[in-house]
Amino acid sequence: MLLEGRKTLVLGAGKSGAASARFLAKRGAIVALHDKKPIAEWTIDARSLKTENIGLLDGQIPSWLLDQIDLVVISPGVPTSAVPARYVNRKDGEVIGEVELAYRFLKGRIVGITGSNGKTTTTTLIGEVLKNAGIETQIGGNIGTPLVSLAETSTDKTWTVVELSSFQLETIKDFRPNVAVALNVTPNHLDRYDFFTDYATAKHRLFMNQTAEDAAILNTDDEITTSWANNLKANVVLFSVKKELDEGLFLRERDLVCRANGREKILTTRDEIFLRGLHNVENVLASFAAGLACGAAPDSMRETVRNFKGVEHRIEFVAEIEGVKFYNDSKATSVDATLKALEALSEDDGKIILILGGRGKNAPYSPLADLIGKSVRKLVVIGEDAENIKRQLRNHVEIVRANDMKNAVTRSFETAEKGDAVLLAPACASFDMFKSFEQRGNVFKQEVLEIGSKFKVQSSRL
Repeated sequence: MLLEGRKTLVLGAGKSGAASARFLAKRGAIVALHDKKPIAEWTIDARSLKTENIGLLDGQIPSWLLDQIDLVVISPGVPTSAVPARYVNRKDGEVIGEVELAYRFLKGRIVGITGSNGKTTTTTLIGEVLKNAGIETQIGGNIGTPLVSLAETSTDKTWTVVELSSFQLETIKDFRPNVAVALNVTPNHLDRYDFFTDYATAKHRLFMNQTAEDAAILNTDDEITTSWANNLKANVVLFSVKKELDEGLFLRERDLVCRANGREKILTTRDEIFLRGLHNVENVLASFAAGLACGAAPDSMRETVRNFKGVEHRIEFVAEIEGVKFYNDSKATSVDATLKALEALSEDDGKIILILGGRGKNAPYSPLADLIGKSVRKLVVIGEDAENIKRQLRNHVEIVRANDMKNAVTRSFETAEKGDAVLLAPACASFDMFKSFEQRGNVFKQEVLEIGSKFKVQSSRL
Protein backbone atom coordinates (compact mmCIF):
# COMPACT_ATOMS: atom_id res chain seq x y z
CA MET A 1 0.00 0.00 0.00
CA LEU A 2 1.63 3.23 -1.16
CA LEU A 3 1.27 6.05 1.35
CA GLU A 4 3.96 8.52 0.23
CA GLY A 5 2.26 11.85 -0.50
CA ARG A 6 -1.24 10.44 -0.08
CA LYS A 7 -3.67 12.97 1.38
CA THR A 8 -5.28 11.19 4.32
CA LEU A 9 -7.95 12.02 6.87
CA VAL A 10 -8.13 10.02 10.11
CA LEU A 11 -11.52 10.17 11.81
CA GLY A 12 -11.48 9.89 15.61
CA ALA A 13 -8.71 11.19 17.86
CA GLY A 14 -8.78 8.37 20.39
CA LYS A 15 -6.08 5.74 20.86
CA SER A 16 -6.76 4.05 17.52
CA GLY A 17 -6.92 7.30 15.55
CA ALA A 18 -3.76 8.74 17.07
CA ALA A 19 -1.86 5.53 16.34
CA SER A 20 -3.13 5.49 12.74
CA ALA A 21 -2.19 9.14 12.15
CA ARG A 22 1.33 8.58 13.48
CA PHE A 23 1.74 5.39 11.42
CA LEU A 24 0.62 7.13 8.21
CA ALA A 25 2.79 10.21 8.73
CA LYS A 26 5.90 8.09 9.29
CA ARG A 27 5.31 6.55 5.89
CA GLY A 28 5.09 9.85 4.07
CA ALA A 29 1.35 10.44 3.98
CA ILE A 30 -0.04 13.96 4.38
CA VAL A 31 -2.27 13.47 7.41
CA ALA A 32 -5.06 15.34 9.15
CA LEU A 33 -6.57 13.96 12.37
CA HIS A 34 -10.17 14.92 13.12
CA ASP A 35 -12.53 14.63 16.04
CA LYS A 36 -15.81 16.36 16.81
CA LYS A 37 -14.59 17.18 20.31
CA PRO A 38 -12.61 20.41 20.79
CA ILE A 39 -8.87 19.82 20.49
CA ALA A 40 -8.42 20.98 24.09
CA GLU A 41 -10.37 17.88 25.19
CA TRP A 42 -8.24 15.42 23.21
CA THR A 43 -5.69 13.19 24.91
CA ILE A 44 -2.17 14.49 25.39
CA ASP A 45 -0.94 11.90 22.90
CA ALA A 46 -3.36 13.06 20.21
CA ARG A 47 -2.57 16.75 20.76
CA SER A 48 1.16 16.03 20.60
CA LEU A 49 0.81 14.87 16.99
CA LYS A 50 0.86 18.50 15.91
CA THR A 51 4.64 18.46 16.47
CA GLU A 52 4.87 15.50 14.07
CA ASN A 53 3.53 17.51 11.11
CA ILE A 54 0.01 16.11 11.48
CA GLY A 55 -2.86 18.55 11.10
CA LEU A 56 -5.42 18.63 13.93
CA LEU A 57 -9.06 19.41 13.16
CA ASP A 58 -12.15 19.60 15.35
CA GLY A 59 -15.80 20.41 14.70
CA GLN A 60 -17.01 20.48 11.11
CA ILE A 61 -14.60 19.62 8.28
CA PRO A 62 -14.64 22.17 5.44
CA SER A 63 -15.74 20.80 2.07
CA TRP A 64 -12.65 22.20 0.32
CA LEU A 65 -10.51 19.91 2.47
CA LEU A 66 -12.66 16.85 1.79
CA ASP A 67 -12.27 17.52 -1.94
CA GLN A 68 -8.52 16.90 -1.57
CA ILE A 69 -8.72 13.71 0.52
CA ASP A 70 -8.30 10.34 -1.21
CA LEU A 71 -7.92 8.10 1.85
CA VAL A 72 -10.02 8.05 5.03
CA VAL A 73 -9.08 5.87 8.00
CA ILE A 74 -11.98 5.42 10.43
CA SER A 75 -11.53 4.74 14.13
CA PRO A 76 -13.90 2.11 15.61
CA GLY A 77 -15.95 4.67 17.53
CA VAL A 78 -16.85 6.60 14.36
CA PRO A 79 -19.78 5.18 12.37
CA THR A 80 -19.22 4.48 8.68
CA SER A 81 -22.18 6.76 8.00
CA ALA A 82 -20.14 9.79 9.11
CA VAL A 83 -20.35 12.55 6.49
CA PRO A 84 -16.59 12.74 5.69
CA ALA A 85 -16.41 9.00 5.03
CA ARG A 86 -19.48 9.01 2.79
CA TYR A 87 -18.23 12.08 0.92
CA VAL A 88 -14.78 10.67 0.17
CA ASN A 89 -16.18 7.25 -0.69
CA ARG A 90 -18.58 8.85 -3.18
CA LYS A 91 -15.75 10.55 -5.05
CA ASP A 92 -13.85 7.26 -5.41
CA GLY A 93 -11.51 7.76 -2.48
CA GLU A 94 -10.67 4.79 -0.28
CA VAL A 95 -12.33 4.39 3.12
CA ILE A 96 -10.88 1.79 5.51
CA GLY A 97 -10.55 1.20 9.24
CA GLU A 98 -7.45 1.03 11.41
CA VAL A 99 -7.52 -2.80 11.39
CA GLU A 100 -7.47 -2.90 7.59
CA LEU A 101 -4.64 -0.36 7.51
CA ALA A 102 -2.64 -2.48 9.94
CA TYR A 103 -3.31 -5.69 8.02
CA ARG A 104 -1.69 -4.32 4.88
CA PHE A 105 1.61 -3.99 6.74
CA LEU A 106 1.48 -6.88 9.25
CA LYS A 107 3.83 -9.80 8.77
CA GLY A 108 3.24 -13.34 9.93
CA ARG A 109 -0.12 -14.91 10.73
CA ILE A 110 -3.24 -13.76 12.57
CA VAL A 111 -5.72 -15.14 15.10
CA GLY A 112 -8.88 -13.00 15.12
CA ILE A 113 -11.41 -13.24 17.95
CA THR A 114 -14.88 -11.72 17.99
CA GLY A 115 -18.10 -12.20 19.94
CA SER A 116 -20.53 -10.25 22.05
CA ASN A 117 -18.96 -11.53 25.26
CA GLY A 118 -15.70 -13.14 26.30
CA LYS A 119 -13.47 -11.56 23.64
CA THR A 120 -10.91 -10.04 25.99
CA THR A 121 -10.59 -13.09 28.23
CA THR A 122 -10.24 -15.40 25.23
CA THR A 123 -7.82 -13.11 23.39
CA THR A 124 -5.63 -12.84 26.48
CA LEU A 125 -5.71 -16.58 27.10
CA ILE A 126 -4.88 -17.46 23.48
CA GLY A 127 -1.97 -15.04 23.64
CA GLU A 128 -0.68 -16.72 26.81
CA VAL A 129 -1.23 -20.19 25.34
CA LEU A 130 0.87 -19.38 22.28
CA LYS A 131 3.62 -17.55 24.18
CA ASN A 132 4.01 -20.35 26.68
CA ALA A 133 4.17 -22.86 23.82
CA GLY A 134 7.25 -21.06 22.51
CA ILE A 135 5.45 -19.35 19.62
CA GLU A 136 6.38 -15.74 18.79
CA THR A 137 3.21 -13.86 19.74
CA GLN A 138 1.84 -10.35 20.13
CA ILE A 139 -1.62 -9.21 21.20
CA GLY A 140 -3.65 -6.18 20.13
CA GLY A 141 -6.84 -4.79 18.65
CA ASN A 142 -9.92 -3.99 20.70
CA ILE A 143 -8.14 -5.27 23.80
CA GLY A 144 -6.28 -1.95 24.14
CA THR A 145 -3.26 -1.84 21.82
CA PRO A 146 -4.13 -0.56 18.32
CA LEU A 147 -3.30 -3.22 15.77
CA VAL A 148 -1.46 -0.70 13.62
CA SER A 149 1.02 -0.26 16.50
CA LEU A 150 2.07 -3.90 16.10
CA ALA A 151 2.91 -3.78 12.39
CA GLU A 152 6.53 -2.76 12.91
CA THR A 153 7.21 -5.46 15.52
CA SER A 154 5.68 -8.29 13.48
CA THR A 155 7.92 -10.79 11.69
CA ASP A 156 7.30 -13.67 9.31
CA LYS A 157 7.22 -15.99 12.36
CA THR A 158 4.81 -13.86 14.43
CA TRP A 159 1.29 -14.86 15.38
CA THR A 160 -0.68 -11.67 16.08
CA VAL A 161 -3.70 -12.32 18.29
CA VAL A 162 -6.38 -9.70 17.67
CA GLU A 163 -9.57 -8.89 19.55
CA LEU A 164 -12.10 -7.52 17.06
CA SER A 165 -15.31 -5.62 17.71
CA SER A 166 -18.18 -5.33 15.26
CA PHE A 167 -17.20 -1.69 14.74
CA GLN A 168 -13.72 -2.73 13.62
CA LEU A 169 -15.04 -5.46 11.34
CA GLU A 170 -17.35 -3.04 9.54
CA THR A 171 -14.38 -1.41 7.81
CA ILE A 172 -12.21 -4.36 6.77
CA LYS A 173 -11.70 -5.19 3.09
CA ASP A 174 -8.83 -7.65 2.66
CA PHE A 175 -8.22 -8.51 6.33
CA ARG A 176 -7.85 -12.28 6.60
CA PRO A 177 -7.24 -14.13 9.88
CA ASN A 178 -5.59 -17.53 9.52
CA VAL A 179 -7.56 -18.60 12.59
CA ALA A 180 -10.91 -16.91 13.26
CA VAL A 181 -12.90 -17.41 16.48
CA ALA A 182 -16.57 -16.46 16.98
CA LEU A 183 -17.59 -16.93 20.61
CA ASN A 184 -21.23 -15.82 20.49
CA VAL A 185 -23.54 -13.19 19.00
CA THR A 186 -26.19 -11.73 21.28
CA PRO A 187 -28.02 -8.35 21.21
CA ASN A 188 -25.56 -5.50 21.77
CA HIS A 189 -24.83 -2.01 20.43
CA LEU A 190 -28.43 -1.55 19.33
CA ASP A 191 -27.85 2.17 19.88
CA ARG A 192 -25.61 2.03 16.78
CA TYR A 193 -27.28 -0.66 14.67
CA ASP A 194 -30.85 -0.37 13.44
CA PHE A 195 -31.39 -4.13 13.67
CA PHE A 196 -29.76 -7.07 15.44
CA THR A 197 -29.14 -8.65 12.04
CA ASP A 198 -26.93 -5.67 11.10
CA TYR A 199 -24.82 -6.29 14.19
CA ALA A 200 -24.57 -10.04 13.45
CA THR A 201 -23.63 -9.32 9.84
CA ALA A 202 -20.75 -7.13 11.00
CA LYS A 203 -19.47 -9.99 13.18
CA HIS A 204 -19.73 -12.44 10.28
CA ARG A 205 -17.32 -10.32 8.22
CA LEU A 206 -14.48 -11.86 10.25
CA PHE A 207 -14.67 -14.92 7.97
CA MET A 208 -15.27 -13.30 4.58
CA ASN A 209 -11.68 -13.53 3.27
CA GLN A 210 -10.72 -16.89 4.73
CA THR A 211 -9.76 -19.80 2.50
CA ALA A 212 -9.67 -23.59 2.85
CA GLU A 213 -6.22 -23.22 4.39
CA ASP A 214 -7.65 -21.36 7.38
CA ALA A 215 -9.56 -22.38 10.52
CA ALA A 216 -12.94 -21.02 11.64
CA ILE A 217 -13.75 -21.80 15.27
CA LEU A 218 -17.45 -21.55 16.16
CA ASN A 219 -19.57 -21.97 19.28
CA THR A 220 -22.19 -24.54 18.31
CA ASP A 221 -24.28 -23.65 21.39
CA ASP A 222 -24.96 -20.20 19.95
CA GLU A 223 -27.78 -19.97 17.41
CA ILE A 224 -26.13 -17.31 15.25
CA THR A 225 -22.61 -18.74 15.07
CA THR A 226 -24.03 -22.22 14.45
CA SER A 227 -25.92 -20.91 11.43
CA TRP A 228 -22.62 -19.83 9.84
CA ALA A 229 -20.96 -23.26 9.95
CA ASN A 230 -22.10 -24.61 6.56
CA ASN A 231 -21.31 -21.52 4.51
CA LEU A 232 -17.67 -20.83 5.29
CA LYS A 233 -14.68 -21.56 3.07
CA ALA A 234 -12.40 -22.26 6.04
CA ASN A 235 -12.03 -25.52 7.92
CA VAL A 236 -14.73 -25.30 10.62
CA VAL A 237 -13.94 -26.39 14.19
CA LEU A 238 -16.86 -26.51 16.63
CA PHE A 239 -16.95 -26.31 20.42
CA SER A 240 -19.75 -26.86 22.93
CA VAL A 241 -20.41 -26.94 26.66
CA LYS A 242 -23.90 -28.43 26.21
CA LYS A 243 -23.38 -31.55 24.11
CA GLU A 244 -20.79 -34.03 22.90
CA LEU A 245 -19.63 -33.51 19.32
CA ASP A 246 -18.64 -36.11 16.75
CA GLU A 247 -15.75 -33.79 15.85
CA GLY A 248 -14.64 -30.84 17.91
CA LEU A 249 -14.09 -29.72 21.50
CA PHE A 250 -16.69 -30.18 24.20
CA LEU A 251 -17.43 -30.45 27.92
CA ARG A 252 -18.29 -33.93 29.21
CA GLU A 253 -19.16 -33.81 32.89
CA ARG A 254 -16.00 -32.19 34.35
CA ASP A 255 -13.66 -32.93 31.43
CA LEU A 256 -12.84 -30.70 28.47
CA VAL A 257 -12.43 -33.10 25.56
CA CYS A 258 -11.07 -32.85 22.01
CA ARG A 259 -12.40 -35.43 19.56
CA ALA A 260 -10.85 -35.65 16.09
CA ASN A 261 -10.60 -38.45 13.53
CA GLY A 262 -12.24 -40.87 15.92
CA ARG A 263 -9.74 -40.24 18.72
CA GLU A 264 -10.23 -38.40 22.02
CA LYS A 265 -7.97 -36.47 24.33
CA ILE A 266 -8.86 -34.86 27.68
CA LEU A 267 -7.41 -31.36 27.47
CA THR A 268 -8.10 -30.27 31.06
CA THR A 269 -10.85 -30.40 33.69
CA ARG A 270 -13.15 -27.78 35.18
CA ASP A 271 -11.33 -28.26 38.47
CA GLU A 272 -8.17 -26.90 36.84
CA ILE A 273 -9.88 -23.74 35.55
CA PHE A 274 -9.67 -20.80 37.94
CA LEU A 275 -12.23 -18.72 36.02
CA ARG A 276 -15.82 -18.87 37.21
CA GLY A 277 -18.87 -19.73 35.16
CA LEU A 278 -19.82 -21.97 32.27
CA HIS A 279 -19.23 -19.12 29.83
CA ASN A 280 -15.56 -19.19 30.80
CA VAL A 281 -15.45 -22.91 30.01
CA GLU A 282 -16.57 -21.83 26.51
CA ASN A 283 -13.71 -19.33 26.42
CA VAL A 284 -11.22 -22.03 27.45
CA LEU A 285 -12.51 -24.46 24.81
CA ALA A 286 -12.20 -21.76 22.15
CA SER A 287 -8.66 -21.00 23.32
CA PHE A 288 -7.67 -24.67 23.14
CA ALA A 289 -9.13 -24.87 19.62
CA ALA A 290 -7.15 -21.81 18.52
CA GLY A 291 -3.99 -23.07 20.17
CA LEU A 292 -4.24 -26.43 18.42
CA ALA A 293 -4.82 -24.67 15.08
CA CYS A 294 -1.64 -22.65 15.66
CA GLY A 295 0.44 -25.70 16.58
CA ALA A 296 0.64 -25.38 20.38
CA ALA A 297 1.16 -28.59 22.35
CA PRO A 298 -1.86 -29.73 24.45
CA ASP A 299 0.19 -30.30 27.62
CA SER A 300 1.66 -26.80 27.41
CA MET A 301 -1.81 -25.32 26.95
CA ARG A 302 -3.16 -27.25 29.91
CA GLU A 303 -0.48 -25.77 32.15
CA THR A 304 -1.26 -22.25 30.88
CA VAL A 305 -4.98 -22.68 31.55
CA ARG A 306 -4.24 -23.98 35.05
CA ASN A 307 -2.25 -20.83 35.86
CA PHE A 308 -4.52 -18.30 34.12
CA LYS A 309 -6.25 -16.03 36.65
CA GLY A 310 -8.37 -14.01 34.23
CA VAL A 311 -8.27 -10.33 33.34
CA GLU A 312 -9.16 -7.20 35.22
CA HIS A 313 -12.82 -6.07 35.27
CA ARG A 314 -14.16 -9.53 34.23
CA ILE A 315 -15.84 -11.16 37.25
CA GLU A 316 -12.76 -10.01 39.13
CA PHE A 317 -12.74 -10.93 42.80
CA VAL A 318 -12.00 -7.78 44.77
CA ALA A 319 -12.33 -8.55 48.48
CA GLU A 320 -14.31 -10.36 51.15
CA ILE A 321 -15.51 -8.08 53.97
CA GLU A 322 -17.47 -9.43 56.93
CA GLY A 323 -18.41 -12.52 54.90
CA VAL A 324 -19.55 -10.53 51.86
CA LYS A 325 -17.63 -11.04 48.61
CA PHE A 326 -17.25 -8.21 46.09
CA TYR A 327 -16.84 -8.83 42.35
CA ASN A 328 -15.99 -6.31 39.65
CA ASP A 329 -17.42 -7.11 36.21
CA SER A 330 -17.40 -3.58 34.83
CA LYS A 331 -16.70 -5.03 31.37
CA ALA A 332 -20.23 -6.48 31.41
CA THR A 333 -21.58 -3.72 29.16
CA SER A 334 -24.39 -5.81 27.63
CA VAL A 335 -27.39 -7.61 29.09
CA ASP A 336 -26.03 -10.99 28.01
CA ALA A 337 -22.68 -10.33 29.71
CA THR A 338 -24.50 -9.47 32.94
CA LEU A 339 -26.59 -12.63 32.61
CA LYS A 340 -23.42 -14.74 32.36
CA ALA A 341 -21.92 -13.07 35.43
CA LEU A 342 -25.11 -13.71 37.40
CA GLU A 343 -25.13 -17.35 36.31
CA ALA A 344 -21.51 -17.76 37.43
CA LEU A 345 -22.12 -16.34 40.91
CA SER A 346 -25.49 -18.08 41.30
CA GLU A 347 -23.56 -21.32 41.79
CA ASP A 348 -22.80 -20.11 45.33
CA ASP A 349 -25.22 -20.51 48.23
CA GLY A 350 -25.69 -16.84 49.05
CA LYS A 351 -27.72 -14.16 47.30
CA ILE A 352 -26.39 -11.43 45.01
CA ILE A 353 -26.70 -7.67 45.34
CA LEU A 354 -26.42 -6.48 41.75
CA ILE A 355 -25.28 -2.99 40.71
CA LEU A 356 -26.81 -2.27 37.32
CA GLY A 357 -26.98 0.76 35.05
CA GLY A 358 -25.17 3.38 33.05
CA ARG A 359 -25.71 4.49 29.46
CA GLY A 360 -28.14 2.01 27.92
CA LYS A 361 -27.81 0.45 24.47
CA ASN A 362 -31.52 0.15 23.61
CA ALA A 363 -31.52 -3.54 24.51
CA PRO A 364 -34.28 -4.89 26.80
CA TYR A 365 -33.38 -5.91 30.35
CA SER A 366 -36.14 -8.53 30.50
CA PRO A 367 -33.76 -11.48 29.82
CA LEU A 368 -32.37 -10.84 33.32
CA ALA A 369 -35.76 -11.06 35.05
CA ASP A 370 -35.96 -14.78 35.85
CA LEU A 371 -32.43 -15.11 37.23
CA ILE A 372 -32.73 -11.86 39.15
CA GLY A 373 -35.93 -13.15 40.73
CA LYS A 374 -34.15 -16.31 41.86
CA SER A 375 -30.69 -15.09 42.82
CA VAL A 376 -30.69 -11.34 43.53
CA ARG A 377 -31.50 -10.00 46.98
CA LYS A 378 -31.59 -6.37 45.86
CA LEU A 379 -30.93 -4.42 42.68
CA VAL A 380 -29.01 -1.15 43.00
CA VAL A 381 -29.38 1.00 39.88
CA ILE A 382 -27.15 3.86 38.73
CA GLY A 383 -26.70 6.12 35.74
CA GLU A 384 -28.76 7.42 32.83
CA ASP A 385 -30.78 4.26 32.27
CA ALA A 386 -31.70 3.71 35.93
CA GLU A 387 -35.37 4.61 35.57
CA ASN A 388 -35.74 2.45 32.47
CA ILE A 389 -34.23 -0.49 34.34
CA LYS A 390 -36.59 0.09 37.25
CA ARG A 391 -39.62 0.07 34.95
CA GLN A 392 -38.61 -3.21 33.33
CA LEU A 393 -37.53 -5.13 36.44
CA ARG A 394 -39.53 -3.68 39.33
CA ASN A 395 -41.88 -6.67 39.49
CA HIS A 396 -39.02 -9.11 40.01
CA VAL A 397 -36.83 -7.65 42.75
CA GLU A 398 -36.54 -4.83 45.26
CA ILE A 399 -34.78 -1.89 43.59
CA VAL A 400 -32.99 1.11 45.07
CA ARG A 401 -31.55 4.12 43.25
CA ALA A 402 -27.97 5.18 43.99
CA ASN A 403 -26.58 8.61 43.12
CA ASP A 404 -23.02 7.51 42.39
CA MET A 405 -20.69 4.54 42.76
CA LYS A 406 -19.84 5.33 46.37
CA ASN A 407 -23.52 5.35 47.27
CA ALA A 408 -24.10 2.15 45.26
CA VAL A 409 -21.32 0.23 47.04
CA THR A 410 -22.37 1.51 50.47
CA ARG A 411 -26.03 0.59 50.00
CA SER A 412 -25.08 -2.80 48.57
CA PHE A 413 -22.92 -3.63 51.60
CA GLU A 414 -25.65 -2.46 53.99
CA THR A 415 -28.12 -4.81 52.27
CA ALA A 416 -25.87 -7.84 51.99
CA GLU A 417 -25.90 -10.72 54.45
CA LYS A 418 -23.00 -12.98 55.31
CA GLY A 419 -22.42 -15.35 52.39
CA ASP A 420 -23.80 -12.90 49.82
CA ALA A 421 -21.92 -11.36 46.90
CA VAL A 422 -21.97 -7.76 45.67
CA LEU A 423 -21.60 -7.75 41.89
CA LEU A 424 -20.93 -4.78 39.64
CA ALA A 425 -22.17 -5.98 36.23
CA PRO A 426 -23.84 -2.88 34.75
CA ALA A 427 -25.22 -4.17 31.39
CA CYS A 428 -24.59 -0.63 30.13
CA ALA A 429 -21.83 1.54 28.72
CA SER A 430 -19.93 3.70 31.21
CA PHE A 431 -19.79 7.03 29.40
CA ASP A 432 -22.56 8.77 31.34
CA MET A 433 -20.52 8.76 34.56
CA PHE A 434 -17.02 7.57 33.64
CA LYS A 435 -14.44 7.84 30.86
CA SER A 436 -14.34 4.06 30.36
CA PHE A 437 -15.42 0.75 31.83
CA GLU A 438 -11.91 0.50 33.31
CA GLN A 439 -12.37 3.72 35.27
CA ARG A 440 -15.80 2.55 36.42
CA GLY A 441 -14.32 -0.71 37.69
CA ASN A 442 -11.43 1.04 39.40
CA VAL A 443 -13.78 3.43 41.19
CA PHE A 444 -15.85 0.45 42.34
CA LYS A 445 -12.73 -1.22 43.73
CA GLN A 446 -11.63 1.97 45.46
CA GLU A 447 -15.00 2.25 47.19
CA VAL A 448 -14.79 -1.38 48.28
CA LEU A 449 -11.31 -0.69 49.66
CA GLU A 450 -12.71 2.27 51.58
CA ILE A 451 -15.29 0.03 53.24
CA GLY A 452 -12.67 -2.66 53.81
CA SER A 453 -10.44 -0.23 55.68
CA LYS A 454 -13.07 -0.13 58.45
CA PHE A 455 -13.20 -3.88 58.83
CA LYS A 456 -10.89 -6.86 58.79
CA VAL A 457 -10.64 -7.78 55.11
CA GLN A 458 -10.43 -11.57 54.96
CA SER A 459 -9.09 -11.72 51.42
CA SER A 460 -8.39 -9.13 48.80
CA ARG A 461 -6.66 -8.50 45.48
CA LEU A 462 -6.77 -4.75 45.73
